[in-house]
Amino acid sequence: MATATKPYIGIDLGGTNMQLGVISPDFKLISQAKRKTRAEDGTEAIIGRIISGVEEACTLAKITIADLGGVGIGAPGAIDPSRGVVLEAVNLRWENLPLADILSKRLKGRVYLDNDVNVAVYGENKLGAGKDARDVMGVWVGTGIGGGLILNGSLYYGHFMTAGEIGHTILFPGQARGQRSLEHNCSRTAVVDRIVRLLKANNKSKLTAEIGDDYSKIKSKMLAKYYRGGEKEDTLVTEVIDHAAEDLAAMIASFVTVLSLPKVILGGGLVEAIARPFVERVERSVRDLAFPDVCKKVEVVASKLEDAAGIYGAAILAMERLE
Repeated sequence: MATATKPYIGIDLGGTNMQLGVISPDFKLISQAKRKTRAEDGTEAIIGRIISGVEEACTLAKITIADLGGVGIGAPGAIDPSRGVVLEAVNLRWENLPLADILSKRLKGRVYLDNDVNVAVYGENKLGAGKDARDVMGVWVGTGIGGGLILNGSLYYGHFMTAGEIGHTILFPGQARGQRSLEHNCSRTAVVDRIVRLLKANNKSKLTAEIGDDYSKIKSKMLAKYYRGGEKEDTLVTEVIDHAAEDLAAMIASFVTVLSLPKVILGGGLVEAIARPFVERVERSVRDLAFPDVCKKVEVVASKLEDAAGIYGAAILAMERLE
């Protein structure tokens, strides 16, 4: 692992939220700041929130930006880490954005950019649920769906530097555009959209008494409350989430079969909120579908570091790549 002498900041930039934290040279989380991403406000506003989050995290850690060894950031979408460029981030409406260079100039320091799930999986591989695993895939379910691969002990990028984009793999090729991919059908956004459509079509649900006509209240924590085993378990919510879990498992099982993976880590807002019931549902289906029989031994586990995984991974990668 890296042998840094200065603290680094790790940034996990998601489609809905961003998490920022100062990590010490011995990999302790010293301070943490959070911001809403608010993609609808535009690129400059998002970058402004990143900068203010870095400043807050440094203030809480009682250091200045100048005291940092560098900054690591994980951003959603297809990334070229070698150039520090976001090639395409659907959730943020970014294309060919030189984010590392922009942040480096604004922060007057060194910045390393990678994919958000790559850095989260790397954090889990170094300190969390996938610690020291030689081969592991991470699948993060939130606003969208992202993935990251560690093969033979190293992050795998592929020829075009974009490997791991499981959310954009095609699940239903016969469907109309916007309904074909894994992300279109199994992300938290997709789950909520399907529940809202069913509620508007007069399907019965315990949700109605709590939210009325304000569908914006349906967040991951509320879904967890009404899902299988939750305090207000609801048939409609459980049915929709189970359907998404089955479809997600089918795609994961395909990757397990192709790559002969022994471990899959699930993370992201939806997984963190629901936790064990969702992970167990996915694992059961993955083991049922994986081929050959030896691949049915695959472990499907929840992220151990949860929303700090990206912070740790981004900071550690920055330490390794910038030192």
